Amino acid sequence: MSNTPLEPMVRADGTYPTIPLRQEAITAAVVQTRVQGINGANPGPDLKRNLDYFLECIDIAQSSGGRSDLLLFHEFPITGFSEWTRDQHYNLAIEVPGPETDEVAKRAKKYNCYIVFGTYAKDPTNWPGHILHLMIMVKPDGTIVQHWKQRNVRGMFPGGEQYTSVIYDVYDRFVEMYGLDAVIPVERTDIGNIAMSAVQFEPELFRCFAFKGAEIICRVATGGFEFDDMRLTSYHNSLYTLICNNSVSTRGRNPGFFEEASFGGSGRSAIFAPRGLELCKAGPFETRELARIPIGEFRARHRIPDLHLSLYQPVFDQYQARYAPGGYLEYLPKDKRDAFRYFQERARWTHYW
Repeated sequence: MSNTPLEPMVRADGTYPTIPLRQEAITAAVVQTRVQGINGANPGPDLKRNLDYFLECIDIAQSSGGRSDLLLFHEFPITGFSEWTRDQHYNLAIEVPGPETDEVAKRAKKYNCYIVFGTYAKDPTNWPGHILHLMIMVKPDGTIVQHWKQRNVRGMFPGGEQYTSVIYDVYDRFVEMYGLDAVIPVERTDIGNIAMSAVQFEPELFRCFAFKGAEIICRVATGGFEFDDMRLTSYHNSLYTLICNNSVSTRGRNPGFFEEASFGGSGRSAIFAPRGLELCKAGPFETRELARIPIGEFRARHRIPDLHLSLYQPVFDQYQARYAPGGYLEYLPKDKRDAFRYFQERARWTHYW
């Protein structure tokens, strides 16, 4: 790592860095579409099908009711989500940038908008063998920004664990390659400071986004989420939160799962204002929900959260996480069951579950 002093990530006076806004108010949209898994043995045709539909949905979202400055889609509009072997999963993961994101960039340029979504990805040059879980922002000029997922939730699947590589599981090498600021990144844009995340059930992450100047947090899900987890992000941090989930499928179920209505809860994509005010909320079907965000007025009075850290720091200093970071630098699990075994062996706590 470089010995160059780090730039402060949080300002001491309650303000935060920005760039000029292109307008005083913006329109943000959550575009709730179905999720469709792809054939792991022959992913090419299904990847094209999903990409084509993704592009069509961008067109639909921008074709009526006024243009949006920001479109947020769900967690896996291109790759879908299904049951695959690890090798299949790696092979179907897209490269970023790559042909799929290039096509999305054409739409961002056409509509002069920001497009945000999640995806499985791979980087054979820098992270051979790793399946990445990324958040993607495509800017109006076609520039592509990728932010890694910070951590996977553990204990969600009985007897199995996620084997995708996230920051926590490759922490030291990630920081060495990309810097400490990239662990919890905030993208400064001309429609506001935007953070992106597929993480759930970790309010500390979103508090840190807020400390670093996030004004809009784009969150994604597939198969369900806790509505109050999203609403309280805005309530506790006094900022705007967008959540986009998948819709109920009306064209057959997602392979490997029951209908999405039973798969954790489809729909309910929403946009929240500061203090958790619900601006819009989707039903279970495919739709676009809009909200107007007075970003200029908001920025003029907004400050980062006022946290009395001295009260809590001694507790945080003594806390030991259930398992140490960096596990996937030492070993890449072969499948979900192997990942479960690996984390049980690495657990610090007496009872892992």
